[in-house]
Parts: sequence; C-alpha cells; structure tokens
Amino acid sequence: MKTASEKLLDKHQKLVHTEGVKVLSHVQRQQDDWIINTLMLDGVEVPFKYKRKQQYKSLAGQRINITYYPATETVAGFDIEVMNIVRIRIS
Repeated sequence: MKTASEKLLDKHQKLVHTEGVKVLSHVQRQQDDWIINTLMLDGVEVPFKYKRKQQYKSLAGQRINITYYPATETVAGFDIEVMNIVRIRIS
C-alpha cells in the first residue's frame, strides 16, 4: 500500500519528497491572517516556506520529512529560489 507522500508524488510530477532532514532554523512571522514559516535545512542553502493559520512550535533541531516543490520569489527586484512545502511531518 502506498503512503500519503507516495500518492502525492504520483499525482503531481513536480513535487519532491525528502526524509530525515535536520532543521537548522525556524522563523515564524505574521502576514495578514497567516503565519509564514521559513525553515533552513542542514546542507541546503535555499529557504523552505509554508503557511499556517496559527503559530506552531519551533522545529529547530528536529528531523523532518517534507514534500515540496521549487518556486521563485521576487524580493527587492531580485529573483530568489524558494521551496514551497506542501506536507511536513516530524520524523
């Protein structure tokens, strides 16, 4: 039987799944009605982002499993690569 992440990957070809990666930093900030979460992961120089309706406990130092897709954001006129998280679980 396929896991939930395997079903997502089969359905959406651009998604990537990574397991057991360590969170170096976790920043949460308010934006309108959402809390924007930004993670920096061990061995990766690109920020990973997701949003929630309420604040979440800090994931710094935790190992997580994530399903995400690459995207580009424009900040101060510069294009920056980011990874948008679709699914996140503590491993």
